[in-house]
Amino acid sequence: MPTTNTSTSTTAPTTPTTPQSSMRLRELVFGAACAAAVRAAASLRIADALGEHPMSVDELAKAVGVEPRPLRRLLRALSCYGVFTETADDSYAHTDMSRQLREDAPDSLRYIALWCTEPWTWQAWPRLDDAVRTGRNIFPDLYGKEFFDYLHDDAGESAQVFDKAMTHSSRQSATDLAGFLDLTGVSTVADIGGGQGHVLASLLEKYPAVHGTLLDLPQVIAHADPRLRPGGELAGRARLVAGDCRAGIPVQADLYIIKNILEWDDDSTRRTLLGVVAAARPGARVVVVENLVDDSPSMRFTTAMDLLLLLNVGGAKHSRESLLTLLTAAGLRVDTVRPVNPYLHAFEATVT
Repeated sequence: MPTTNTSTSTTAPTTPTTPQSSMRLRELVFGAACAAAVRAAASLRIADALGEHPMSVDELAKAVGVEPRPLRRLLRALSCYGVFTETADDSYAHTDMSRQLREDAPDSLRYIALWCTEPWTWQAWPRLDDAVRTGRNIFPDLYGKEFFDYLHDDAGESAQVFDKAMTHSSRQSATDLAGFLDLTGVSTVADIGGGQGHVLASLLEKYPAVHGTLLDLPQVIAHADPRLRPGGELAGRARLVAGDCRAGIPVQADLYIIKNILEWDDDSTRRTLLGVVAAARPGARVVVVENLVDDSPSMRFTTAMDLLLLLNVGGAKHSRESLLTLLTAAGLRVDTVRPVNPYLHAFEATVT
């Protein structure tokens, strides 16, 4: 008796692949090698050792204390991506990208490069399929505790890299945000979850009549920008408040700034926004600054960070629509959405 095969099958596409698409996919598959090469260069401080003039591989190897032959292979790989460039006589020179791996560069990305390739990341990325399947972070399965608990309890060196990466990133965006915001008519500003307070310090420097409050966790406030701490040049106009913004906002201000912290689960985000609305006077301004996954020239970086947030804390980068929905539901009237720089957008809102 004949049987019926009820299984479904997939037929391979008949359109031939192009050599270009095949090569690009192979490059993507080996993307970890590129990330590892950037990390190695940052760890070895090759960019710091390389001056403004080309150096031979032997000279660089001696300067950073490594073997010349494998260093040549590392530099060859990086130069394929525009990180360093090969010149004549077995020498290498800086490019715009390699200069950003210098620790003393104004736009340094050295600690960001190290942070995004920390040892725990290599354990987490292969579990991305599990995170997609379940919709939750996989970090507790890997390490037995939540991400930030692990970072501060068991990975002290990684925590230091994280702090330095956030400091460098915050300093760079603080300048952009201080130039972007108009504080005309504002006498008090509160930086909610503002880390070490670089944004607040930049605003207080630009607006001498404004007073400000920095709210963040106790261990973060303890290392606030020296300009804001007692004895600092801005201390007379700055207040440091230790607390968890998800549990309440004990601050009244004319302007609230919430930058790059609404990336947790939606419940935590709602609690933070509702806390601001509960504390604020009607008519107070609220500026939420975030990377967006649907309106940014830096989509490759932003979507990668979005996946990393899924892995480690179960969070997500927002789309314009998802953030507008959360802000409106919390009782905020969003007046404008404008780019601060190529990778940050500001949602300017009012407490109704």
